[in-house]
Amino acid sequence: MKTRPKKTRHSSRNQGKSIRVALVVPHVFINRDLLPRVIFSPGHLALKLAEGLGEFGVDVTLFTPGPADTKLPNINADMSYFEKELMGRGYGYMELLKKHPATFVALARQVQAELMAKVYEVANDGDFDVVHVYTNEEDIAMVFADFCQKPVLFTHHDPFNFLIKYKSVMPKYKYLSWISMSQSQRLGMPEDTNWVANIHHGVDPDDYVPRFETDGETEEDYFAFVGRIIEPKGVHLAIEAVKLYNKKNPEKKTRLRIAGKHYSDSSKDKYWSEVVEPCLGEEVEYVGFLQGKELNDFLARARALVVPSTFSEPFGMVTLEALASATPVIGLSVGATSEIIENGKTGFIIMAEDEASRIGGIAEAMERVSEIDRRDCRRHFEQNFTLEKMIREHAELYKFYK
Repeated sequence: MKTRPKKTRHSSRNQGKSIRVALVVPHVFINRDLLPRVIFSPGHLALKLAEGLGEFGVDVTLFTPGPADTKLPNINADMSYFEKELMGRGYGYMELLKKHPATFVALARQVQAELMAKVYEVANDGDFDVVHVYTNEEDIAMVFADFCQKPVLFTHHDPFNFLIKYKSVMPKYKYLSWISMSQSQRLGMPEDTNWVANIHHGVDPDDYVPRFETDGETEEDYFAFVGRIIEPKGVHLAIEAVKLYNKKNPEKKTRLRIAGKHYSDSSKDKYWSEVVEPCLGEEVEYVGFLQGKELNDFLARARALVVPSTFSEPFGMVTLEALASATPVIGLSVGATSEIIENGKTGFIIMAEDEASRIGGIAEAMERVSEIDRRDCRRHFEQNFTLEKMIREHAELYKFYK
């Protein structure tokens, strides 16, 4: 087994001062022209993390492909050849991604490689005490991490065994310094992986106004689904559960309202057009892609958020957003959901394996959701999943390496 290499430290230019961290977010979506147009929670989390670390004595420099909306020092990659290709084709970034994803990925990897080379070079020159690679495209960063003479930390935002490219490479680098976001996420890596911390995500309480009383049986009476509308997210289970609930409770029918993005217009994914769209009507409504105050209001008015993901999500930001809005959550016992939800107190965890049992379990939880005290949802969030807590735990970890 390969042992973790020892780092040869350069003489510090930072004796007695705050720890200096290079926070690297190499995904091409980290660009002020792109990030508002996509669902990419890691990008928003990275910016929130970077902005808040100063209060904990951490001096942060962001390394991103394009310019980010931040007041912090922000070192960018050379995107000129990527942009030249776009100009030659007459495309924007998202149009290239939709029409020619392989070309987009090839150009993006070139940008990421150059960005990682740059950050490792300046770290070796003594400009930083710690390098933290914070998004789920760090295979390039892992391969060359041993050339960096400063500590390098890695945060991965997908299940480690979700894609072949993860399965085939990440166990080779289990000796690197890994930060998990849930205990569930760790199950996708070897047992002897070098975990240095488990840090849950967090959101700002001020961004979510809780609603402790719902309107009851009015036009606002609905259950919510929020997220990407793809098969692993299990939207079809939520749809069938609402239909079953209404069949069992004809005197108090409800609706499922779906917020998010579907991809039938930009890929070969037919899940939306063949499974979800035909169900739209009296019982199921699509409300589009919501952000900010609109999303908070949508969640706060819902009787509960349904999270029927059938794959092992390593966390689930929308679950936090619901709790912050004082909204209970109904989820499957898959992935990190059971680490976030207190079963019977802030929502319900459905312990079932087959599809019919999952649908039945969700429908039954819908009937019982009035048992949940919405104040407990907000309280649980404030005690465990705030942005401040997430930032503080990262700062404490960084200082360990000074």
